[in-house]
Amino acid sequence: MQRMRSKRAGESEAMILAKAHIINEKKIVAACDSDLLGKKFEEGDLQLDLTGEFYKGQEVNEQQLTEILKGAFTANFVGREAVEFAIKKGIIQKEKVLTVAGIPNAQTFALE
Repeated sequence: MQRMRSKRAGESEAMILAKAHIINEKKIVAACDSDLLGKKFEEGDLQLDLTGEFYKGQEVNEQQLTEILKGAFTANFVGREAVEFAIKKGIIQKEKVLTVAGIPNAQTFALE
């Protein structure tokens, strides 16, 4: 299985974890760089909390993540690899990406 990994020298190799949730009959996808799972980031009043089960998914490659996203009402992307994937696929626009403590993140709605 080909995994999505960081390609920059000197950085840890991050894989993307993805998990689909069904809440109120809507599919919500959470995708995050594996090296961020279990951490909490704060900047001013903003917080990214990746310590719970929401982002604790399976390691996926680009094709698998694309399949998981099919039929999703909303999707959350956290981390450089996950956000770059979403930008590359046209799911989010680069100018819509927020950062908290240097960690890029984005959310999109109505992917159905």
